[in-house]
Amino acid sequence: MPLILPVKGISPKWGNDCFIADNATIVGDVVMGEKCSVWFNAVIRGDVNFIKIGDNTNIQDGAVIHCTYQGASTTIGSNVSIGHNALVHGCTLQNHVLIGMGAIVMDNAVVEEFVIIAAGAIVLEKTICESGYLYAGIPAKKIKPLSEEQKEMLKRLPQNYIMYSGWFSK
Repeated sequence: MPLILPVKGISPKWGNDCFIADNATIVGDVVMGEKCSVWFNAVIRGDVNFIKIGDNTNIQDGAVIHCTYQGASTTIGSNVSIGHNALVHGCTLQNHVLIGMGAIVMDNAVVEEFVIIAAGAIVLEKTICESGYLYAGIPAKKIKPLSEEQKEMLKRLPQNYIMYSGWFSK
């Protein structure tokens, strides 16, 4: 059973057709849309501020979603893929974003729509990642415009995770 806990009387909420792995943790002020998936060992901690997640978003194995007390909430759009062991903290991710494996996105950063943050990249506080680009490195820098194939992948990947989560239906 996943660990789902209220914090200060506020319980997590999610829409229809969501998959939450048996060892995922979701606590506090978390609102998730339809057809989302929270994979094995992922943690979504809405204890010190709120976390809002759109539709068709997948939070992959070992990822951590958190925020900052009295400072920075976390807002994640629709059709977002957050890779294995990524850390998304007190920031905004717009629609059709991929956060690569092991990447970190820090407080008050904004990742605009149709952006890929490469595996292992670190997006520093207050960074604005402009729509339509790949960002990589430490600290993350704009590397190149996304190809049409990459933009199509950003549309397709969340649909794949909806399919994968269907494999675990009871």
